[in-house]
Amino acid sequence: MQKMSPRFAIFFLLISGLVMSCKKEKETVPPPPPPVSTTPTIPKEDILKDSALFYSRDIYLWNEQIPATFNAKNYSDLEKVMLAIRPYSVEAGFADPVDRFSFAIKQTEWDAMSEGMGTTSTTTGTEGDFGMTVFFRVEGDLRVRLVEPLSPAGLAGIKRGWRITKINGNTDITTANSDFIVDNIYDAATAKVTFLKPDGSTVELDLARGHYHEKAVYLDSVYTISNKKIGYLVFNSFLGNTADIQDEFQRVFSKFGSAGVTEVVMDLRYNGGGYVSLQQKLANYLVSTSANGGVMMNQVYNNANAVNNETTKFKKEGTLNLSRVYFIVSNATASASELLINNLRPYMDVKLIGANTYGKPVGFFPIPVGEWYIFPVSFRSTNKNGEGNYFNGLTVNAKVADGLDKDWGDITEARLASAIKNITTGSFRVAAEPEYQEPAAIAKGNKTLDAPFLKITVGETRPQ
Repeated sequence: MQKMSPRFAIFFLLISGLVMSCKKEKETVPPPPPPVSTTPTIPKEDILKDSALFYSRDIYLWNEQIPATFNAKNYSDLEKVMLAIRPYSVEAGFADPVDRFSFAIKQTEWDAMSEGMGTTSTTTGTEGDFGMTVFFRVEGDLRVRLVEPLSPAGLAGIKRGWRITKINGNTDITTANSDFIVDNIYDAATAKVTFLKPDGSTVELDLARGHYHEKAVYLDSVYTISNKKIGYLVFNSFLGNTADIQDEFQRVFSKFGSAGVTEVVMDLRYNGGGYVSLQQKLANYLVSTSANGGVMMNQVYNNANAVNNETTKFKKEGTLNLSRVYFIVSNATASASELLINNLRPYMDVKLIGANTYGKPVGFFPIPVGEWYIFPVSFRSTNKNGEGNYFNGLTVNAKVADGLDKDWGDITEARLASAIKNITTGSFRVAAEPEYQEPAAIAKGNKTLDAPFLKITVGETRPQ
């Protein structure tokens, strides 16, 4: 589920050669032994680490801040090298280094993860887990936040909103026990989980890790409320098979256009980002017709690579001509999701509902180094107005609790209901309703539960 697993595949290189034999004659003199090399052999791992540092000194957005004394060999692998360069990302206006993102991953794991999202195929996919994610609604109330339909959890009939009361016999379902929940729900091969369903009944299920294809476009619906045609789209990731996801965009927005939709609510609350190209495609469907040909975004590199700076313009697609768009967001909304929001702001009335976003206005490319890909932050993105340094996240117009007790598409779910209320009345909540404030323990626990999932803005091809 868009997760960066700690378990990496092991690779072996098999080198074969031709062996020539001939009949040895009695008079044959044995060849002299090969000369003994006095040059020390450099371990392959050290070569890869130095290569990762070499690329970083070139393309890392804050490359000039990496000290000359930085020694990549001091770290156990390429992932640790990428983590070690993060502190050298000092940005004006921020007290602490801003890079929380640079990482490395084995190539096969990245290929499997990035292609596993979004395909419409029902063949065996690439993820190996139960296929569900969880969040705390309040202290002691752990809910299923999302279930992949083709996963073991989905095939078992589990739905968003079900409450988890016991995991492998353990009833300590509290924020203080979040690490246990991660280990037994995300990383375990099997688990026995007890659920409390919305109708008050309980069910105990034995789950086993499975492989499946994830859905990027999770739900699309059209509601007619107070004479308003509202299109609602739950979009979970900008990663995956780009052709399949683009086909889904075309299907959804054709449906919205045919239905006469005049308002759109984009649900990106758990969307951690993905490919820039898919963000561009979605932005072209959402933006108003008047923006066609206008600047969508600027992609800016470090001084050494400024020749690669690039400006992308809108190429309007579909028949919708929206003046505003609503985004349901959270701290799990990151990277390409934030990029989409930021790019639309100069052209439309963009309203955010939920909780402030993650804060990742930068991106990178997969750079192959041996059997690894390294991802040093390589560019920053700004919109038409030059706005972009939202390392602290994008601020919402209305703080609204995540309606974890409701399934997707339920118009009484707190955040969707708030969007609909604003569309139909101009207000996000009833007058007497206080603004939602997430308790610190819940925020900390849910941060732990969301930590295994990637937050990425990634370009498919690195500039040369």
